[in-house]
Amino acid sequence: MSTTTTRTPKTSRTERTAERERGAVTSSYEADREKVLEMLNGALATELVCTLRYRRHHAMAEGLRSRPAAAEFLTHAQQELDHAQTLAHRIVQLGGEPDYSPAGLAERSHADYVAGDSLEEMIRSNLEAERLAVDSYRAMIREIGDGDPTTRRLLEDILAVEEEHADDMAGLLDDA
Repeated sequence: MSTTTTRTPKTSRTERTAERERGAVTSSYEADREKVLEMLNGALATELVCTLRYRRHHAMAEGLRSRPAAAEFLTHAQQELDHAQTLAHRIVQLGGEPDYSPAGLAERSHADYVAGDSLEEMIRSNLEAERLAVDSYRAMIREIGDGDPTTRRLLEDILAVEEEHADDMAGLLDDA
């Protein structure tokens, strides 16, 4: 009975140190890291813009039927901020830098910042932004594929919440 062992090629101390310093990005990482970082920073910008839009809508919601909408806006604002933080942590894990710069934030975002003059306009702009976010996350998930399963799962989790947000806004629109 023979025992076969698989040996990994010898690596120099410098190579091992460099590998260790890359953190989560090992030699088996198959995605285009720069492309993933670009996508994640775009998603980060989107989440920040959505947080700001929802916060404004929470503050500005007025009228007889505004209380449930305002409460929903505040809840969504916090969830979007949580998404932003999750994305920022993943960017750092992948050796990148999260771009929180206000300069160009709206241009990097997949969704627009719409102030909204009426409760109905606020709800409609949030619904549109959520639908854009859903499409953006689906496209990112397809692009990443199996090359980075951790990032893909993170995006899938965020996508599920964004789909809930779209449903919430559609429900509020029905009630408005």
